[in-house]
Amino acid sequence: MRGIISAGGYVPYRRLQRSQITTFFGSGGGKGTRSVASFDEDTTSMGVEAARACLRATAARPDSVWFASASPAYLEKTNATTIHAALRLDTDVAAFDMGGAVRSGVGVLAAAFRSSDTVLVVTSDIRGGLPTSADEQATGDAAAAILVGDDDAGGSGGAGSSVIAEYLGGASVSEEFVDRWRLPGETRSKAWEEKFGETKYLPLGDQAWNAALKNAGIEADQVNRLIVTGPHTRAVRALAGRLSVSTVNAKEALVDDLAASVGQTGTAHPALLLSSALEGAEAGQVIVLVSVVDGVDVLVFRTTEAIRGYRAARPVASQIANAADLPYGKYLSWRDVVTLEPPRRPEPDRISASVASRNDDWKFAFVASRDRSSGALHMPPARVSRDGGTIDDMEDAPMSEVIGTVAAITIDRIAYSPSPPIVFAVVDFDGGGRLPVELCDVDAASVKVGDRVEMTFRRLFSADGIHNYFWKARPVR
Repeated sequence: MRGIISAGGYVPYRRLQRSQITTFFGSGGGKGTRSVASFDEDTTSMGVEAARACLRATAARPDSVWFASASPAYLEKTNATTIHAALRLDTDVAAFDMGGAVRSGVGVLAAAFRSSDTVLVVTSDIRGGLPTSADEQATGDAAAAILVGDDDAGGSGGAGSSVIAEYLGGASVSEEFVDRWRLPGETRSKAWEEKFGETKYLPLGDQAWNAALKNAGIEADQVNRLIVTGPHTRAVRALAGRLSVSTVNAKEALVDDLAASVGQTGTAHPALLLSSALEGAEAGQVIVLVSVVDGVDVLVFRTTEAIRGYRAARPVASQIANAADLPYGKYLSWRDVVTLEPPRRPEPDRISASVASRNDDWKFAFVASRDRSSGALHMPPARVSRDGGTIDDMEDAPMSEVIGTVAAITIDRIAYSPSPPIVFAVVDFDGGGRLPVELCDVDAASVKVGDRVEMTFRRLFSADGIHNYFWKARPVR
């Protein structure tokens, strides 16, 4: 049996109230909220967070990591290798980027089901548009990760794991026509007139739907949960209405597309909605994912008995519930639409590739060292123990999943930051270890000594086109 072993979504902490756009400009906007990646997040760092959530829910480990995004942090350099390093995977685990189109998100997922490897599929996107545009208010930022493999296949980690949703089959149909496009180097996408896209997508959707159900060996009235998604709102709405009529319960079958709370997250959205649907699924349910972009892709699943014992490590629903509003002016600043006066301090220099390579376990995977004789924990790693002076007798101590407590706080309004002030904290980690770290996803006035924090992978800064990734701490919510 091949299918989904585990899944995880990541929705950034900040939300933009769409009504703020109308208040600010007098037009645009709408109801609800859209998710916003922080100034220190990109598609790679969000992909790491989704992948961590996915792997926490299973003992299985991947043979390969496939990453897809329409807004990659790097071109030419592989972004998946950063995710690979942050997850501390073995060097023989392959890491690949898969395309730059929005359709790559569902495409890489479909390809994983045809592979024989245990594949960690990571999809991530940051979406937006010109101020007051439909894209600005209707889109959102998010990431999702799905571990695909065979039942009781342990991948490179060696531990067996159960498939929670069997892949029954699917279908893809493609046709060349201009719907949505963005040239290399441009910051916003453009779209053709919606009615034209609807006339193209609806017959393709019917064709893919019928072929997928036939390949999966099921009838439409056996479908319990139906996911229909894509950046073409009009075509998605029309196709969802047509397809849901034939399902077992048309009113309840359609899965919430998170349009009101998160927005359409492009490359990440099919896997994000699939992760969300699995969180509340029951055994024996048929779930169909329909992705409408540059063609139509349909994937069909049936949940197994293993879903009864499955628990998402960080449910999408809880991330949506635990959020904070972001002022529209700060959103525009984070997206480089407006330029605010920066701190009157020199911008940071680019990092050293050689130094980063020598400390990759610490920098990317947050691995400290522990003295074997005394048990003393060293952050950052050290060769000489502070207790007894033992030399080179250390063992690795992974700390990325360890919770800590804020012991002291400093709010710095002078140091360079794209979004001042910087909140620093001295964190005491459970089981030993103390480190000064930057806090994120917080309001400076609300931080206090005694707060519980967890680690999150972020981008500290970029210089000379090189992203400096490391770990920050955020409140446990």
